[in-house]
Amino acid sequence: MLPGHCKDVSLREVEHELTVEAIAEGMKGRKAYTRTDYMVLRNGDDHAVIALRKKKGKDLFQSVVGHKVLSLPSDTVFVHEPELDVINPTSLLRLAMQHPAKTVVVEGMFNHLNFVHELEGLPLRVIDDVPPNPSKLSVLAEKALTSGFLDLPIVPEVVDLDIASYIKDVETEAVMFPCRVSGIEADMPVYFLDENPELIHEVTLIGCHLSKRIFESLYRREPTFINVCPQDHVPDDGVPTIIKCCKIKNGFKAEGHLRSVPWGATVPEVAEAIRSFYPSP
Repeated sequence: MLPGHCKDVSLREVEHELTVEAIAEGMKGRKAYTRTDYMVLRNGDDHAVIALRKKKGKDLFQSVVGHKVLSLPSDTVFVHEPELDVINPTSLLRLAMQHPAKTVVVEGMFNHLNFVHELEGLPLRVIDDVPPNPSKLSVLAEKALTSGFLDLPIVPEVVDLDIASYIKDVETEAVMFPCRVSGIEADMPVYFLDENPELIHEVTLIGCHLSKRIFESLYRREPTFINVCPQDHVPDDGVPTIIKCCKIKNGFKAEGHLRSVPWGATVPEVAEAIRSFYPSP
């Protein structure tokens, strides 16, 4: 559970013990602001969280006619994280994962208060080639999830396809990579396709299908080829997965549990692709 917004949560300092019975007694005759759906009760270092049921009406403050205890001090943790955005689901989920089986009350950026209670994360797999490290797509996904573009509790699983790890499979005299920017080195002659070099060795190209087509166009022959195209490394397990694809010009392409964004994708494009996995009801 995650409140829709921190303004739906209020903090009340109390002098009574934070037991089920004492909370019930303390809530008798209470009123709450019309927007308040949850209340964090504090007694010294102890905290409890309750959900409110209020009398319906148009007044700014309504009588509390019922409540449900969500957590007591024994299963509630209070955390002060002044840099944390307390309305960002991904940030709150990461915080909750540090305190398993606990309700986490957090005071964050601008001294705003929120809480996380039994929040379940949504799956997302991000597959991309490295170097560069970290992968571009993992950075874009992180920005999409933590910058307010998405209201989803997701901590992505990042799967890096390390291009250099395939060097061990090369059986030719030399190896070729798509781009010098990668900075990859090897214990054999290394060529970079983007430089259109003269080949004086037999090479194995480690790259994607586009780099293979470029090689064939430049050298008029088919290379020995090791495929590191992310699309060909997506498991068929139904887990929502996002990749970059040179065939996509803008936006994203949806195919089952796979979303493909352009090689030069932007944060908004990645956010829209992720959102498409979890459309609003």
